[in-house]
Amino acid sequence: MEDAALLSGRGSFTDDVGVKPGTLYAAVLRSPHGHAEILAIDSAAALGLAGVRAVLTGADVKLWASPFAVGVKQPMEHWCMAIERVRYVGEPVAVVMAESRYLAEDALELIKVEYRQLAAVVDPEAALTPDAPVLHAAVGSNLVNDRHFSYGDPDGAFAAAARTVALKVHYPRNSCTPIECFAVVAEFLPGDEGYDVLSNFQGPFALHPVMARALKVGGARLRLRAPRDSGGSFGVKQAVSTYIVLMCLASRKAGAPVKWIEDRLEHLQAAVSATNRVTTIEAAVQADGEITALRYHQIEDCGAYLRAPEPATFYRMHGCLTGAYRVRHLQVHNQVVLTNKTPSGLVRGFGGPQMYFALERLVQHIAVELGLDPLDVIRRNLIAAEAFPYRAPAGSLFDSGDYQGSIACAVEEGGLAELRTRREQARAEGRLYGIGYAAIVEPSISNMGYITTALTPAERAIAGPKNGASASATVSVDALGSVSVIIDSVPQGQGHRTVTAQVVADVLGLEPADIVVNTELDTQKDAWSIAAGNYSSRFAGAVAGTVYLTALKVRAKVALIAADMLGAEVSQIVFAGRKIFARDRPDRTLPFHRVAGATHWAPGTLPEGVGSGLRETVFWTPPQLAAPDENDVINSSAAYGFVFDICAVEIDRATGRVRIDRYVTSHDAGTILNPALADGQIRGAFAQGLGAALMEEFTYGSDGSFLSGTFADYLVPTSCEVPEPIILHRQTPSPFTPLGAKGLGEGNNMSTPVCIANAVADALGRADVRLPLTPSKIHALLGIDDPAPSKPRAAQPTSAAPGGHALNMAGSVDLPATPEQVYAVLLDPDALVKVIPGCHALSRVGENHYRADVTIGIGLVKARYAAEIRLTDLQPPHGLSLGGSGISSLGAAQGAGKLRLEAIESGTRLHYDYSASVSGKVAAVGGRMLEGAAKIILRQLFEQLGRQAGGEGAAVRPSWWRRLLQRSGSAK
Repeated sequence: MEDAALLSGRGSFTDDVGVKPGTLYAAVLRSPHGHAEILAIDSAAALGLAGVRAVLTGADVKLWASPFAVGVKQPMEHWCMAIERVRYVGEPVAVVMAESRYLAEDALELIKVEYRQLAAVVDPEAALTPDAPVLHAAVGSNLVNDRHFSYGDPDGAFAAAARTVALKVHYPRNSCTPIECFAVVAEFLPGDEGYDVLSNFQGPFALHPVMARALKVGGARLRLRAPRDSGGSFGVKQAVSTYIVLMCLASRKAGAPVKWIEDRLEHLQAAVSATNRVTTIEAAVQADGEITALRYHQIEDCGAYLRAPEPATFYRMHGCLTGAYRVRHLQVHNQVVLTNKTPSGLVRGFGGPQMYFALERLVQHIAVELGLDPLDVIRRNLIAAEAFPYRAPAGSLFDSGDYQGSIACAVEEGGLAELRTRREQARAEGRLYGIGYAAIVEPSISNMGYITTALTPAERAIAGPKNGASASATVSVDALGSVSVIIDSVPQGQGHRTVTAQVVADVLGLEPADIVVNTELDTQKDAWSIAAGNYSSRFAGAVAGTVYLTALKVRAKVALIAADMLGAEVSQIVFAGRKIFARDRPDRTLPFHRVAGATHWAPGTLPEGVGSGLRETVFWTPPQLAAPDENDVINSSAAYGFVFDICAVEIDRATGRVRIDRYVTSHDAGTILNPALADGQIRGAFAQGLGAALMEEFTYGSDGSFLSGTFADYLVPTSCEVPEPIILHRQTPSPFTPLGAKGLGEGNNMSTPVCIANAVADALGRADVRLPLTPSKIHALLGIDDPAPSKPRAAQPTSAAPGGHALNMAGSVDLPATPEQVYAVLLDPDALVKVIPGCHALSRVGENHYRADVTIGIGLVKARYAAEIRLTDLQPPHGLSLGGSGISSLGAAQGAGKLRLEAIESGTRLHYDYSASVSGKVAAVGGRMLEGAAKIILRQLFEQLGRQAGGEGAAVRPSWWRRLLQRSGSAK
């Protein structure tokens, strides 16, 4: 249903929707530091720029708003904007509202913020040490949640075990890169009416009361509207909730509606990321590979703030920590820590990739340690088909499945025997070839009470029970018999309108084209609950199931009317082919629209007890979803699918490249509602899981600098890198959902990273594989060092400051001037100002000590630095040392190096050896772009140096575009 509009460019996204006259445009000033105190903000110059209406700062936020509620009992304040202190690079510090986005961006450059930098911590284990910098003084440490759990008798099982096998694994920070970033149009309404917001928020709508409380208004006074279309999310657009509150306050400050569209640099730097997790996992095993008990110690890095709904990533999987295995004894120690990184959130499969990377790596490691086949260990421990519904020790109630059957299907139809033969042949030839497996349970339809497992039973008793997974749908029939449906999901490309139309059409005997599905959810008009939204794969099982129940209510009412018109029993009424008839009189039919229209046109003729109008709304929640009990037992989801993957890889020793030879993925998601859409979801999750396995990682410097803020350094897979997986299906319908359907949109993002890692571990014979498995990491595992530089380097200069992004540059360039002339320019401030690229002014502070005003642009990032330059170790005219530092609104930079001048026949050969480091938003553009920009800046500097030293008439190499025109004959 969605394709025609989307493929022809007629989608209706937030940025496509018209705005009111007088709407202003917002730009966000963000912290360039990972950890710093805000000493002063001077926005006078920005407010003096024509077209700028207002600037919102932390002082305004503190006046009009409250901190967000968090899911644990800690005195930690998370506001929509930094208040007095910044705790991660990219944290909002000010918002400019202007007549255009261009003016607003220009005004950001004019805001002066004075910071006092503080020590930062980016490693979660280091954050737990006693001497670690503390992010929130009121908390007193970086540990904000610490819980122990025990189910069964894990100590006894470990004591009785034949062997114990342990493994420590690290899951990295990564995220999603939807085509459309965050978008908010907010208006502060006059007369104490509250706020009206249009945004591509995906839910869960449990965040609606969180936003309303932060804005100090009742829920009904925060009207939240979702557009028809959203360009992807994969979890991250739940985090737009922070910006919804921020832009509401911006509108209040400016006295006008405000529109903000996030750009890609902002999104990568500050939107959201998955938690990185450090897990030590241990199993008690028997000699045949049977696992009798598991122990987890999990350290979850949630970034600078525990932003709602975190710690959801930790506890969503809590009930199924034993995975697909019949392990009855379980011990868990969970620690949530804060670091100077972007706050984490709900990235596709949240909690699953982190948990299964530990569990399934351990299962393979058990096989290696015991000399067994990993597939045999998996099969030996699986839950039996006759055991369903199966209660896992921590509480998950697995609804249905035949795990052994799914594996047998994947082994046979996926050609595992052939892959094993290929592995034998490759190894006989000295090539690196490995096979990996992953068996996972995929939860869907989250129990809204699972997050409260982070609290102790005593704390939960005080707060009151929370549970359930309500879904709602409304089906209406108008006076002409046209059917429309409103659902409480806000799709981001999954085809929800298509499936909804199918379900209603099947119930009412119509065609999908007869059904209009409205996904523009409006919290002031439509039926919704705190469980509403598009997350946790809730659509197929909960939303489509509720649509089905609602359509049945409409059908029942229409059937009563039709039975009266036809003089038939209600049980005999049939809906088919847009007609209604009695089963025993198929020759006498009534058009659907005539029967349904009677409720509007002739309510007086309706049977007794049948009211006028035809509109039904249903709320549904699975009764199996109770609150956590006093023993911390929690059924964290309503339905549980099964995924079994096989991956075969070959690794190139020379390049370190991992090539996927074949990928097989077998799914049991209950009833499949639309096979094409189901396979599309699997392909998408597989691509994202492959990116997590081989490419994607958010990296940070030791000072909290963000180092992967463009697609040059945060690599994501394209169609060229993603092979076509073999997709297989089995269907064991769920007894707990109306249509028997379970979710399948997240499974491969849980299974694929660890499946590929297991294949790589098998190929290399190593246990210590760490994602992403980039060529450099593969080389390290192989014991191969990076090749030496092609030319010997001079002695290293004084190191630049630690943290941030480091650049090392060495080389030589020939200049058309003598060493004496070049040296003279370097010591002449009037000449030097013309040499330094982007230098507006240069003033002498002392002997060979200058203060400079310099603008440097790298990619889409431009920064104006207040810099200091010092020349030392003068050896005229043969060389000197050069050092400098600078500060801007977008970060800091400093460097040191040596210049050596050698006389040659054509003039001077200048040898340089320089190290520099940058932090903040400039560092976020990443190493590849920074290195390229550094080369350009150096070339410009040396060209200008040659011109100044040799005189303005000295020969200068023409620019690249001029040379191109000359070669093409277009310029002379």
